[in-house]
Amino acid sequence: MTISSSLNAGVAGLNVNASRLASISDNIANSGTYGYKRAVTDFQSMVIGQGRGSYSAGGVRVITDRLVDQRGTLVTTNNPTDLAIGGRGMLPVTTANSLNDPAGTNPVMLATTGSFRPDSEGYLTTQTGLVLMGWPADPDGTVPTFPRDTTAALEPIRANTGQFAGDPTTTMDLTVNLPATATAAGETGDALVMSTEYFDNLGTSQVLEVTYTPTVPASGSSNEWTMTIRDSASANAVVGEYTVTFDTARGSGGNLASVTAISGGAYDAAAGAVSVNVDGGPLEISIGALGDPSGLTQLSDTFSFAPVVKDGSPVGNLTSVEVDPEGMVHAIYDSGFTRVIYQVPVIDVPNPNGLIAVNNQAYQISPDSGSFFMWDAGDGPTGDVIGFAREESTSDVAGELTQLIQTQRAYSSNAKIIQTVDEMLQETTNIKR
Repeated sequence: MTISSSLNAGVAGLNVNASRLASISDNIANSGTYGYKRAVTDFQSMVIGQGRGSYSAGGVRVITDRLVDQRGTLVTTNNPTDLAIGGRGMLPVTTANSLNDPAGTNPVMLATTGSFRPDSEGYLTTQTGLVLMGWPADPDGTVPTFPRDTTAALEPIRANTGQFAGDPTTTMDLTVNLPATATAAGETGDALVMSTEYFDNLGTSQVLEVTYTPTVPASGSSNEWTMTIRDSASANAVVGEYTVTFDTARGSGGNLASVTAISGGAYDAAAGAVSVNVDGGPLEISIGALGDPSGLTQLSDTFSFAPVVKDGSPVGNLTSVEVDPEGMVHAIYDSGFTRVIYQVPVIDVPNPNGLIAVNNQAYQISPDSGSFFMWDAGDGPTGDVIGFAREESTSDVAGELTQLIQTQRAYSSNAKIIQTVDEMLQETTNIKR
């Protein structure tokens, strides 16, 4: 009985060390694999119940785990959609094969890093067939609120290089100085005109014409102007008209004192802006708050204006996409504007080491990992999304080689046990002779 248990223990020792050798081999083979998590093999003794006068070897069993919670060193790359996580979170991915599923079912898996590039259909895909997933943004670039405990709203991220889009102008800042002398008695009262370009909802260039007409009194100075705004997209119709008065007090002379709407949107004193309805919708024009010298002013005898600051751009061709630290996927157009098209959430689970490892450094949720939660990147425990970066393998080749030597010695020792038991059994057989 005792000799037989020794034989079984020696066989168990060979098996567990063979398993450890397999995990070491995998770790060394994947020492250059981005995102690889090293596997560790631990032994646990098995004890068989016995009396005080004898001992039976119970042997050993092996348990192999993958240390998903260990993170490798981040290295920089030249691809903006090479992504890694600066924390314990993981990226949602699916398989490229699932994109052809007529039912539209995309199984969600997790990955800590990936080199994503647009495929022939524009999906951000790795060379191994993992597709990045995210929440779609609305046309204005805002991301709606989605449930954080279900992946139903996630979509494969698609950015078709070559598509066109326009960015309409919605805000405009005017910095203009009007001549104070023009509102004095005896002046001609000639209007001063400036024009500025804006872009409508179709990306077409339009023009706002702003006319400043001084109020010339019979005596003294009125310090009052009528600002008239015309829109070329509305057949040069007047879309806003305002009476503007300037301060004459010491220390604040030349700054706005009051703005009264004749037509168009009312003046918002807090924002220092008026809103007019051009052909494509509302356009907010900032002319400065009351007493603010950075908007409309009336000083000296010079009519001058700074370059108009505005948003919007003409129609552009999508050239690339980038992901910012908050997980927002920005489409970048050659006309100079960017737009958020997706948000990539960062997924966390209570026990990352309980995830099920699948091919291509991807993982699936399991009962051992616990339920998942999707965070905004940078919030909670997950960390930021880092572009132009990849996560290296967590394998330490020097440490693995050291364990390889130990495993080889342990395997040889267990083989020696089997050889010794065989010799003892042979001696037992020889007693009969």
